[in-house]
Amino acid sequence: MKKGRHEAIIDLIRNNDIENQSELAFKLQEKGYEVTQATVSRDIQKLNLIKVKSNGKFKYAVVENVANFSEKYINIIAETIKSLDVAKNLLIVKTQSGMAMATAAALDGLTFDEIVGSLAGDDAIFIATKNDDNAMLLKNKIEVLMRKDN
Repeated sequence: MKKGRHEAIIDLIRNNDIENQSELAFKLQEKGYEVTQATVSRDIQKLNLIKVKSNGKFKYAVVENVANFSEKYINIIAETIKSLDVAKNLLIVKTQSGMAMATAAALDGLTFDEIVGSLAGDDAIFIATKNDDNAMLLKNKIEVLMRKDN
């Protein structure tokens, strides 16, 4: 039942602009799944769904292939990044002192489509993206990777 519900959630997310858990729960109920908001919340976390900006609103999206990312890169990201901030089309990544170059290399190794280029110093990385939405999407993807329970 859970696998079928998870597949339904992914299908709904890909084919609809779903902005919140209540809307997702309603759509699942329309498909015949008996769910509570707590169940939907757990499913969102388990599926590593993120919120992305689209047409001025936020909607859920699926982060593709998180399980296929190199464990080494994920460990570097999870252990070294202290904070992520978006400034227009830039993502500013603060790392532990001396770790920005290694973290930037790990991020480059993951070949995110959103990254146009990056510049690393001692404890900060500036990542340029094509637009503001890509910067927010990249931030959300990295936050998923920073979770140890992927």
